[in-house]
Amino acid sequence: MRGTCLTNDSRTTGAPRPTILITGASSGIGLATAHAFAARGWRVAATMRRPADVGELTTIADLTVLPLDVTEPASVTEAVGRVVAEFGRIDAVVNNAGFAVDGVFEAMDDEVVRRQFETNVLGLVRVTREVIPVMRRQGSGTIVQLSSIGGRACFPLYSIYHATKWAVEGFSESLALELRPFGIRMRIIEPGAIRTDFYGRSRQPVVPPADGSYDAFVARCEAISLAAGGQGAEPAVVAATILRAVADRSWRLRYPVASPAPLLVRLRRLLPESWFLWLIRRRYGIR
Repeated sequence: MRGTCLTNDSRTTGAPRPTILITGASSGIGLATAHAFAARGWRVAATMRRPADVGELTTIADLTVLPLDVTEPASVTEAVGRVVAEFGRIDAVVNNAGFAVDGVFEAMDDEVVRRQFETNVLGLVRVTREVIPVMRRQGSGTIVQLSSIGGRACFPLYSIYHATKWAVEGFSESLALELRPFGIRMRIIEPGAIRTDFYGRSRQPVVPPADGSYDAFVARCEAISLAAGGQGAEPAVVAATILRAVADRSWRLRYPVASPAPLLVRLRRLLPESWFLWLIRRRYGIR
């Protein structure tokens, strides 16, 4: 998939075109981000576990599709190596691959928990570790971590998912301090409700205990969460924020985007914890 889509700068100055690597690019935010950067003249390496899922990415000029399974270290190493071999550099990486486990924690076995952490945390860590030496040699680069408002505030039935996003937040904040001397910027994107497969194909619900103790609670909370997802913003809204974050030459770390993320972040900062948690309980009818 090749083309000649150039940015104004590269056409008029001959400046080298920047390269971005995106994980989980077959749908949702990853797909929207691939579209957004390609439209700006970036060379895009769109990666996914199954390249057969490439879908509409075939319509994007000057885009390379590569297999990358973030749960397999060898796959990460190979994909990053291929991008560097083909383009010579990686100016930005978007760690978007992930999914959500939701349900009653009591009903989750170790395998469910392990799978959630393997993708959302260890997968992101692997890709980040692999691109750091590339960016360090360049003396520049931007690492974009897709977190969530769920990395700043918590809701019922998402305990393990929240645990992964809080891990991403802490990992990335600390790493930002390590990488700043090398000119490498860290960005944490914190979307609110977005209409993606997060509420569909990428959702991994856990069946509650058979004794029925949680049934009414689960039904009420799931209805609220799914309704919010159905009314959420389009993935392109997040892609636009990622574009802005990569273009930003400041050292800003966090970018909440789409309702209710910006509001919840402000409330968490301003309100006493007991008041903030009362608002969450009230939303879900928890006494």
